[in-house]
Amino acid sequence: MKRKGRIGNLYLVLVFVILYAPIFYLTFYSFNSGGTMRHFEGFTLEWYKEVFHDTRLLIIVLNTLVIALLSAAISTILGVFGALAIVYVKSRQMKNMLLSLNSVLIVSPDVIIGASFLILFTIIGIKLGFTSVLLSHIAFSVPIVVIMVLPKLQEMSPTLLDAARDLGASRWEVLSKVVFPFITPGIFAGFFMALTYSLDDFAVTFFVTGNGFSTLSVEIYSRARQGISLTINALSTLIFLFTIVLVVGYYFINQRNRAKGAAVRK
Repeated sequence: MKRKGRIGNLYLVLVFVILYAPIFYLTFYSFNSGGTMRHFEGFTLEWYKEVFHDTRLLIIVLNTLVIALLSAAISTILGVFGALAIVYVKSRQMKNMLLSLNSVLIVSPDVIIGASFLILFTIIGIKLGFTSVLLSHIAFSVPIVVIMVLPKLQEMSPTLLDAARDLGASRWEVLSKVVFPFITPGIFAGFFMALTYSLDDFAVTFFVTGNGFSTLSVEIYSRARQGISLTINALSTLIFLFTIVLVVGYYFINQRNRAKGAAVRK
């Protein structure tokens, strides 16, 4: 048993090394004064200074954050009510159909989704840019939120809702004072998942981005095609650190909610 445990731990370490080695390699050379990723000549923060002195890049960072926050917020609202609709629909056939439709955007290749949105926006006359990117991100984020919220709704006991109604609570009071507090961990999980998916997305955004508007993923791809620049390393490192902060923040929020739930149950 101990030997199997050691082999399992060794396997996990190997997996994490494979996953994170390229990121650490990229981060290491973001401090290289030599300007290449072949020989480390000395420590410097020059490439990070270039990132913060590049006005166009800072505007793109702002665009990316605005798109991510807006799409995450809107998709969380739509996803929560979508999950409620799926849970409380009476017809089993209709429920299965809604679950299947919700899964379409998750299992479909990003290239197909991006091309579909491009054709749609072209047909209905929506100019490619901020609006097209925002609508696309909302569309592929909603199913993610639904999947994160559904398990919490399914965990909730029907007797909890019956007790609230017996005490005279209206439908809105049941929703706002019973349902929403119970599924708060799922809502936060859905929001952060939608946020990270939006920040990370390239394929869909590449199709629906117009002239004069770009996001970080598309900009990094464009710069990487022009040749090796350690500014990309610095920018990618900052994005990685920002993502870690989001993950750690979500972890502590989740732990606090669990602690509160355990205290209430006691």
